[in-house]
Amino acid sequence: MFEVLQNDMLAPNVHRMVIRAPRIAKARQPGQFVIVHPESGGERIPLTIGDADPQAGTITLFIQAVGASTLKIVNTPVGDSLRDIAGPLGKPTEIEKWGRVACIGGGLGTAVLYPLAKALADAGNEVTTIIGGRSKPFIILADELKTFSKELLIATEDGSLGQKGFVTNVLQELIDAPDKRPHAVFAIGPVPMMRAVAEQTRPFGIKTIVSLNPIMIDGTGMCGGCRVKVGDETKFACVDGPEFDGHLVDFGLLMDRLSMYRETEAKILSELPEELRDKIIKVKR
Repeated sequence: MFEVLQNDMLAPNVHRMVIRAPRIAKARQPGQFVIVHPESGGERIPLTIGDADPQAGTITLFIQAVGASTLKIVNTPVGDSLRDIAGPLGKPTEIEKWGRVACIGGGLGTAVLYPLAKALADAGNEVTTIIGGRSKPFIILADELKTFSKELLIATEDGSLGQKGFVTNVLQELIDAPDKRPHAVFAIGPVPMMRAVAEQTRPFGIKTIVSLNPIMIDGTGMCGGCRVKVGDETKFACVDGPEFDGHLVDFGLLMDRLSMYRETEAKILSELPEELRDKIIKVKR
């Protein structure tokens, strides 16, 4: 059992949970994830390890409650426990000294970006961080990212914080400035955002790494559920990723696979208690 030590809401339906997991905390590296199994018979949820404290024996997870299983996880009170957490899983981020690096996070992708951006800064890179969201309440970890970023830039769709527009608008400004153009770009967030960033950097030959979130079951490469096409090869996000060269990813296929279970999800949603169903519908809007 894995005890919940802290559970804070950072943004609407986005929680930061600190969980006692000493073995995972000791072994974890940036870019890796865990699979959380909150209760017997429940769904297995892959979540990036946002931070870890080996001395305290804790890991930090950032979770967006968008379905029945994630709602159960974030509703676990401090002092209670989650049944199983498997990890660390996946390949760690390959940290290099690129020079100027742009780290781009969209929505909850900002939380996934945090440990990666910090590791890049610690390696001596000049990190410019760009984060985006629908509006000010959906911008998370800005203060934390600012501590190690040379510059922190924010974009919101409604202009309530930072620049009005999308993270791609801000990235284009960097690309257009010779003294700011990044040597590498790391983008994490919704699939359409990552796809747009990859297409934006392609003409300039800027190395672009994205973190993929396909449907995942066992996290060990046995089920094949998380397969993605990268170049001419089939890869498994759980063991070959989750980070890949954005210029080689078949985003169309990825988006098709992510929509495979919409009918099943709708059926499960219709069978939930009305109060829980209303919460999920509100989040999805």
